[in-house]
Amino acid sequence: MISIEQIKQLREETGVSVSEVKKALEQSAGDPVKAKEILRTWGKTVLNKKLSRETKSGLIEAYVHQNAKTGVLLDIRCETDFVANSPEFKNLAHEICLQIAAMKPLFISETDIPEEILAKETEIYAAQMKDAKKPENVAKQILEGKLNKYKQEFCLLNQAWVKDDSKTIKNLLENVVSKVGENIEIKKFVRYDI
Repeated sequence: MISIEQIKQLREETGVSVSEVKKALEQSAGDPVKAKEILRTWGKTVLNKKLSRETKSGLIEAYVHQNAKTGVLLDIRCETDFVANSPEFKNLAHEICLQIAAMKPLFISETDIPEEILAKETEIYAAQMKDAKKPENVAKQILEGKLNKYKQEFCLLNQAWVKDDSKTIKNLLENVVSKVGENIEIKKFVRYDI
């Protein structure tokens, strides 16, 4: 039999609804570790469904650094006003503004990088490899690694979170999506610097 304390504990740890927590605990025969894995598995399938839903609500978050020389405006969207006004959503928006101020991303995701910029970066890295006189297969792997590093450095969703580098901004976003139960989308951002 699953106790109320087990349900309460797992709910606090995961942020998932009570009914889902209870189902996971029942399916795992009361084992909280297995229940978390079950919830994570369910969360991935639920998350993929949520990411296809339209985001019509949201907020504009603003951040100005203490030195008053760096500022960020962020357009972040969700499905309903209820979630837009929730503490989780507002905290996410603030954390993303801090990330943008600190890490200076140029794009939201890899798909936002214009082809001409990727072509130019590829050209630069290829020229560097030519001078290094590496075998072709090694040079190709190095080139691919440098392009991936560029995407990781300049795409907001790929960046390591400044407060916990074991997570990316995409992980942070997915975590909030699983807690609030709605699709969340970063529409655009602007970073100002003096």
